Amino acid sequence: MNRKAKPGDPIERLAAAVIAGNRRSLARAITLIESTREDHQAQAQDLLRRLAGAAGRTIRIGISGTPGVGKSTFIEVFGLRLTAAGHRVAVLAVDPSSRRSGGSILGDKTRMEQLARNQNAFIRPSPTGGTLGGVARRTRESMIAVEAAGFDVVLVETVGVGQSETAVADMVDFFLLLQAPGGGDELQGIKRGIMELADLLVVNKADGDLKPAAVRAAADYRAALSLIRPKSPLWTAEVVMASALTGDGVADVWDRIDAFRAVVEADGAFTKLRAGQARQWMWSEVSERLTGALRAAPEVARRIEDIEADVSAGRMTPNQAAALLVQLFRASAETAPEA
Repeated sequence: MNRKAKPGDPIERLAAAVIAGNRRSLARAITLIESTREDHQAQAQDLLRRLAGAAGRTIRIGISGTPGVGKSTFIEVFGLRLTAAGHRVAVLAVDPSSRRSGGSILGDKTRMEQLARNQNAFIRPSPTGGTLGGVARRTRESMIAVEAAGFDVVLVETVGVGQSETAVADMVDFFLLLQAPGGGDELQGIKRGIMELADLLVVNKADGDLKPAAVRAAADYRAALSLIRPKSPLWTAEVVMASALTGDGVADVWDRIDAFRAVVEADGAFTKLRAGQARQWMWSEVSERLTGALRAAPEVARRIEDIEADVSAGRMTPNQAAALLVQLFRASAETAPEA
């Protein structure tokens, strides 16, 4: 049963402060969202219900790139250009390594000093909770909070090239892949699946002695993209060159994002895109909750270590183990007392 808000309800006050644009309250709200405590999670869902209708016209942009590509510098220059144009920019992170290393965004926040000090920008490091699914879950909810706080451009940063990109692509409107000059052999290191996610590929560091290499890389990437079927009939991924060092080409990146938005909004596809994100979020939640319920089931909890040991030792195949765990989960559900 939903609890009605009382006068002075702390969650009601927190929601009002976030919507009013209070940065400290926004940080508190995201901390609450990220908490794994059961009581905090209930409060977070109450908070998100209050914030969901407050978000205005926003664009969600995923930005990925391998280490050394200049992603931190690019995000800072890009963000500063957007804030100078009147936008409010939030930077969130999806980093499956953060529990061990602290995550690149923690370092990025110190490297993006100008953007971090900008009153029209908000940079938030987010822990994984140990699973990529947990990252995606919290990042989606954090997006609701920053959008309710008035940030109209949300940059979701991923680290490296791998599973995190797929998770991010499911939650953003536009996916930007940042690459260093090179091409040729470097193309071999980019998985086709990652290229298929991109709405725009940016060859960064296109300046100085690297400019000729950047030109060659851009041509190689254009050739590679021509072999890949576009994600949408409305938009074909493009390749542009930019230099975060000099600022050249950074405006072109926003121009392409703006053009993408105009195309999908004119066709009504933007609404469908957001609806698809909501459905994906729903199934992600279902997966998270079912996995949690399965692990907590008494019969599963009692035998899971032995089953894992059998799989590790080769005495049981992963398929057999999965089938057994589901069977145990069902047995626990059937014998559980009715609420």
